[in-house]
Amino acid sequence: MNLVKSERTNAEPMERVALARHDRRPYSLDFIQRIFSDFYELHGDRKYRDDPAIVGGVAKLNGRPVAIIAHQKGRDIGERQKRSFGMPKPDGYRKALRIMKLAEKFNRPILTFIDTPGAYPGIDGEERGQAEAIAVNLREMSRLRVPIIVTITGEGGSGGALAIGVGDVINILENGIYSVISPEGCAAILWKDAAMAPQAAESLRLTANDLLKSKVVDNIISEPAGGAQNDWDKASDLLAKALIDSLQKFESISVEELLVRRFNKFRGMGVFEMNGGS
Repeated sequence: MNLVKSERTNAEPMERVALARHDRRPYSLDFIQRIFSDFYELHGDRKYRDDPAIVGGVAKLNGRPVAIIAHQKGRDIGERQKRSFGMPKPDGYRKALRIMKLAEKFNRPILTFIDTPGAYPGIDGEERGQAEAIAVNLREMSRLRVPIIVTITGEGGSGGALAIGVGDVINILENGIYSVISPEGCAAILWKDAAMAPQAAESLRLTANDLLKSKVVDNIISEPAGGAQNDWDKASDLLAKALIDSLQKFESISVEELLVRRFNKFRGMGVFEMNGGS
């Protein structure tokens, strides 16, 4: 596994945010094309429609059958609008769950790739049960009886990311970010001033190094010099190795032990303080 250990500076968090959002950064389909063979995309949630903000299907990783679920942004304005800028609606999360259940049925490990500003915030998403769709995915992922490897490749925004983010191993690319809210959103709420976004990014502890220290993620995957946008092929090679290494950890683990470890992993996250009281 390629672990990155770099010194943090006051400017670093917002710089990482910019790199995570870089418009030439490889998106999920770019990685899928380079890492996997025999990818067959599946469409639709069998209830309402197909949401292009989530792509998924079956493929092979180094000859091993796997299931893939990923956020997908668009390169040009037309594709971005079609894919809602990588912000899924409830239909996308239900499609993701359908693929997860299929993977469980056929005993395929699940690989998810997170790159989203967050869940789609529109009225139509709320009308179709956005919060419920996210909550159901969290519940169901916690008890799926196959290994789940999560990788944050760019932005990991709030519940939009968490809905495919419950995993046995959580990787993050060196310049990825993962947070309950964007720095701009945080600055707007706390200070009513978007210019405070760099301070918000510092306080949110959203960089890969911070997330590793707080045990929110398990591994940091190196990127090519200057960022993944500078060399898609090299970035894909580094990611492929990390995915293969992650899967190998579960070759001799029983389903029962897998579920216990997953529960304990998420139950142990966070730091709590109690002041006063009896």
